[in-house]
Amino acid sequence: MKKNVGGVDRILRLVVGLVIVGAGFYFQSWWGIVGLIPLLTASIRWCPAYLPFGFSSCNYDGDN
Repeated sequence: MKKNVGGVDRILRLVVGLVIVGAGFYFQSWWGIVGLIPLLTASIRWCPAYLPFGFSSCNYDGDN
């Protein structure tokens, strides 16, 4: 599986995921589980939503 999530994209996904999970805990809502998706895609550096578009936010000079 080729990486398609680059450095800045990865950091944004981590922050957004943590905010959503935190909001889920704060508001005692199951919607916080949705925050696991950006956390997972940031950790494995691969996003299936990018595939149909052929998009990649990786810097091909060594971010792969």
